[in-house]
This record gives sequence, C-alpha cells and structure tokens, in this order.
Amino acid sequence: MPLVAHNNLPTFERLREEGQTILRPGQAARQDIRELHIGILNMMPDAAMEATERQFFRLIGESNPIAQFHVHLFSLPIIERNEDAQKHIDEHYLSFEEIQTMGIDALIITGANVTQPKLSLEPFWGPLSEVFHWAHENVTSTLCSCLATHASLELQYHQPRYNLGYKRWGVYSHRVKNKHHPLVHGINSRFDVPHSRYNQIDASQFAAAGLEILAESAEAGVQMAVSPDGFRSVFFQGHPEYDSISLLKEYKREVGIFALALNRGKKVAYPPFPSNYFDKYTQAIFNEYQYRLIESINNRVKPPKFPEHLILDRLDNTWHDTAAAILANWMGLVYQVTHLDRNKPFMDGIDPNDPLDLKTK
Repeated sequence: MPLVAHNNLPTFERLREEGQTILRPGQAARQDIRELHIGILNMMPDAAMEATERQFFRLIGESNPIAQFHVHLFSLPIIERNEDAQKHIDEHYLSFEEIQTMGIDALIITGANVTQPKLSLEPFWGPLSEVFHWAHENVTSTLCSCLATHASLELQYHQPRYNLGYKRWGVYSHRVKNKHHPLVHGINSRFDVPHSRYNQIDASQFAAAGLEILAESAEAGVQMAVSPDGFRSVFFQGHPEYDSISLLKEYKREVGIFALALNRGKKVAYPPFPSNYFDKYTQAIFNEYQYRLIESINNRVKPPKFPEHLILDRLDNTWHDTAAAILANWMGLVYQVTHLDRNKPFMDGIDPNDPLDLKTK
C-alpha cells in the first residue's frame, strides 16, 4: 500500500521522483476503501482457456495481501467453442453486457487463436473493437496481453503488426527503459519474460503511436509499454503470466503436429527448442526422443512416450516474481485513482489525461 506524505520530509519527494507512489494528504483523504472488480476478457482457445484463467487469477491474487479482488470473466460469443468449453463459459462467465452494466475497475484482455492473415479479418475483430471502445471510456486501466496488444495498436493507433516469418518463442532477458515509472517501481532493472508468437510490433511503431516503452529485449523486442497518458492502457507483447511448464506444453504440441504431418507423408522441419528454456541435459533427452520418434514413424511402430516426466524438475521459472510485482504495481495504482462508483473510471479530481500525475513530477 502507498505511503502518505503527511509532512514535508524531503525523503517523500525523493521517493516520488524515483517512481514510488507517494500520496499527498488530500489524495489519501479522498480514497474510499472498497474491493476492486477486475474483468478478464478470455479469448484463448479451448485447450488453454482454463489455464489462462488460473495464471491471471494467481497474479491478481498475489498482488496485494490487504485489498480484496472480485474477478469477472467474460468472452466473445463469436469465438467458436467445443462443447466442454462452451459449458464452462455458460456456467461461470458473464456476458459483455453484464460487465458493462455492473462496471469494473480494471480489465485484462488475453490473446486469441488467429486464422486469418490480418487481424481485421478475424470474426472477433468487431466485438473486440467494441470492448476496446467501451473500456477506454469506462475503465480505469486496461492491460493487453500479446495478441490483444497487437489488436489495440492496429485499432487505436494504426500500427499493424507484421509476420516474423518464424515462431519467436522462449524466455528472453529484458531491461527497464524508464526506472521512474510507477508500474516498474521496485522490480529488477533486468528481468526475464516468455514470448510465443509469429508476429511483432517493433519499438519504432510503439514510438510512432506515441506510446512509452517501459521494458524491451534486444532479442525479443518490446515487452511492456503504456499509452500516452501513462496508465490507461498497458501493453504486454510477451506472456509474463505463463506457468513454468507453459512453454513445455507448447513444445509438446509442436512435436505432435510434426509427428502427425510426418505420418501423413509430409516433409516438415522438426520444431526447434524454445530459446533459453531447456538446459543442456534436457536438450539431450529431447534430441534422443526426436531420433526415436522419427525412427518409429519411418518403421511404422508405436512411437515413444514424450519424456516430460524426466525433465519437469529441471525447468526454471525466472519471470514469475517480476510479473507478480508489475501486476501488484498495476493493481495498487488502479486502487488509488479509481472511483467509488464502478461505472466511473476515476475519482473526482483525477485528470484522465494524466491519471498518475506523471507530467507534474
């Protein structure tokens, strides 16, 4: 929870300059303590839908030991679901209309499965655009994850993503670009984040849109940026919410796709390892598995079992603590500026064009 500058001690101003949130007495007096209501628009495909729920719920739940969080899930009906996934949504999710009526303080928008060469051709493009427009007027802050970041930059800032020509996936090192922004206060100046995508928006495009880059990787590009007002939109291009085994599951799926194609007589390349994720011992195990798998397919015999049980204890998670710290900063900042009425984005006296008062610091 934030410190209150109850006197003119110079330390308060020094900490504020470093990016720590310091409330002025007037700000603190205006705050009404209540629970926070967080919306999650979950557009992830069926196989990853519930895992994504758990990942973001975990980060939200860890973000503050005092505040209480009510998390409300919704999806877009235009996204086709299998029977089990649709039943889960029908039983546990709200409609967008219900979200609009009840109001929320903050919104997280996940990635989604794409089938078209351009995002604007996807069936969900129109409904997703409605969510973005509504959130801009009614929600204190919206956090966009991966594809949602790409969609927002194309829709709201006219910066379309481009195809890399390969899959960028793995765990990459990032550096904080602005150590004084309160969203990155208290985190390491260098930290890891998983990425998994075929498309990218470059730093030059973020800059052309007037967005401020907060964290960037020399290998993987921009990870974190904010809208020109400093807070109302937060953009992640990677997946800091990932579990330790998320990239392993993706690798297993890629290997399965390869095996299916080879069985059908197609010549396809074996999937590469996710970058900076498997140690040399694990790579050796999977190289042996690759050889045995291809031999079994060529000889039409039963394939070997994917050896994940041999390497689970060797997977390191080098990103969760930073992800939790950033989400904690985000939740804390929402808490400080949101209105008591959930249908209003800011408490009285907050400038929507500078809600964190960054331009006067």
